[in-house]
Amino acid sequence: MTKNYSRYPNQYPDSTGHFGDYGGSYIPPELQVEMDKITDAYLHICKTHKFIEELRSIRKHYQGRPTPVFHADRLSQLCGGAQIYLKREDLNHTGAHKLNHCMGEALLAKYLGKKKLIAETGAGQHGVAMATAAAYFGIKCEIHMGEVDIVKEAPNVIRMKLLGATVVPVSFGLKTLKEAVDSAFQAYLRDPITSIYCIGSVVGPHPFPMMVRDFQAVVGIESREQFLDMTGELPDVVCACVGGGSNAMGIFSGFINDPVKLVGVEPGGRSLNLGDHAATAAFGKPGIIHGFKCYLLQDEKGEPAAVYSIASGLDYPGVGPEHSLMKDDGRISYEIANDIEALDGFYTLGRVEGIIPALESAHAVAYSMKLAKEMGHGSILVNLSGRGDKDLDFVTETYGFNLDEAKKSLL
Repeated sequence: MTKNYSRYPNQYPDSTGHFGDYGGSYIPPELQVEMDKITDAYLHICKTHKFIEELRSIRKHYQGRPTPVFHADRLSQLCGGAQIYLKREDLNHTGAHKLNHCMGEALLAKYLGKKKLIAETGAGQHGVAMATAAAYFGIKCEIHMGEVDIVKEAPNVIRMKLLGATVVPVSFGLKTLKEAVDSAFQAYLRDPITSIYCIGSVVGPHPFPMMVRDFQAVVGIESREQFLDMTGELPDVVCACVGGGSNAMGIFSGFINDPVKLVGVEPGGRSLNLGDHAATAAFGKPGIIHGFKCYLLQDEKGEPAAVYSIASGLDYPGVGPEHSLMKDDGRISYEIANDIEALDGFYTLGRVEGIIPALESAHAVAYSMKLAKEMGHGSILVNLSGRGDKDLDFVTETYGFNLDEAKKSLL
């Protein structure tokens, strides 16, 4: 039996930033002073008419919201079971859900008088969105990105630079998302007064898991209303990929207290051996990373483990504290799609519906294809969190143009 979420989202987090046993703020005292200022400012500003109206105007006239819900009829026929619907966050300006919270964070930075936005990125979508928000508000922007991801996601690196952002290559560790977060935190620690670290998911110290969820909740609010309008009922399943978990918490927040199954799809990578995947909710255990407590993939010393995913935006060893709570409560189920399945979703959605998804989103597409067959009937709403432009060069140069070619490279 799951808990009653009738007061959701206001019942989480508590005043200390905890989602049950998870979340909180495990950071140096000098940085905590700045985080407290951000928390106080957000809790005040986010309720003001001026802030709400400005953000609504940005969403409508700049981002192009609301994004539509699309019935993937041909994909549904191919799967031969439940009907698959897509929440088209790939049509949000910059091509992913990330701009939803980036514009909110940058607007907050403007109200706080900050002069520079600092951010990390893995797949580059958060970096592009933050660079876009910085350009919109006329604020300097610094994006930290692992050298491995810079090569994999070259189109997004070009976009960030064209938008005026400084891209900082991260060359230590695995040179991927975790190290990008480490590097961005270090940069913020050097100047927490005039800059603000705009975290790219529902992770990090309080208030970021709450703040990013709140800005992403627009996805759940829109899709619930749209699905009811299209079908006259709620979906049976709502499905989204999970790395840190922002796109998932965004859409799930609209259905938390409904009789709807919520499924987060994590990256199964090359295998389920530690180091070959990033299925944190499935295989992690409670630990602390980047200033918060969550489910965490850990090595034999209890340190954050090496992780891997074909999708750069999913290879993070932790997961948002709200996801950790929802796992314990049983409100959200966490499933796995491996690299081959994700590529199947990537290729198939393009060929069948003319929509090329981001590799991150392709994990949710792949799981929905499998689930549709198992269900036989009913409906599945998938958060198509991003488009695949950024992945085209990497996928075609590494795996070719169809799943058969890809399997030869992977098996």
